[in-house]
Amino acid sequence: MYQTISTQLENSSLIITINRPDKMNALNQTVMAELALAIDEVYSNAAIKSAIITGAGEKAFVAGADISEFLKLSPKEGEELAKKGHVIFHRIENSPKPIIAAVNGFALGGGCELAMACHFRIASDNARFGQPEVNLGLIPGYGGTQRLTQLIGKGKAIELMMTGDMIDAAEALKWGLVNHVTPLAELLPKAKGLLEKIHTKAPLAIARVVKCANAALDKDQDGFDTEVKEFAACFATKDLQEGASAFIEKRRPNFKGE
Repeated sequence: MYQTISTQLENSSLIITINRPDKMNALNQTVMAELALAIDEVYSNAAIKSAIITGAGEKAFVAGADISEFLKLSPKEGEELAKKGHVIFHRIENSPKPIIAAVNGFALGGGCELAMACHFRIASDNARFGQPEVNLGLIPGYGGTQRLTQLIGKGKAIELMMTGDMIDAAEALKWGLVNHVTPLAELLPKAKGLLEKIHTKAPLAIARVVKCANAALDKDQDGFDTEVKEFAACFATKDLQEGASAFIEKRRPNFKGE
């Protein structure tokens, strides 16, 4: 079905693998189009409860964009390219189902931006992160200037983007860019284990957590007001009735997303 990515449904998680190992899994227009289709499937397929995005091989998650595509772009074409990237990455960021990045190796440029669009990130101990676009006379164009600043703070983000430097997995953990660091062999098992735990929780509540957390960073929304409204909406769900009943009855809840 796909040329540049592969997908596998495992225990209700869709594992999306950027599959261009000979190109260090670099993003090009085909990858972006196919990634958009895979994310559409996450949204629409009831059998999918979550997703993991990772890269093929051991060297790279996504080591940037396919620079050869940039050489002949006009400013207008560059704007359209960035807008398309924003739409896809916003879809990831706002997914009502958890989407996490399992970062194996280099996550540079668009790869770092893709990882940051996910709800959270797990890194292998050989992972490297960076936004080196200034080396090409560019800046991040898929939301990197915003998400990096949100995740690690303005000072550190500006330094990384101005110098084009990379940071290793340990530094990324210290700065809050990733949640966990594991040996490479344990990366996907760690990601799957976290999602299996999340799958036991109320799906509608999980979706509302995403919505409220994103509202906290949206200048056009009052995050506290969003929280009140989403909290209230939980009381119309069967999941709340099930969760509260299970707590009182000292049993495990059986949530159905209703």
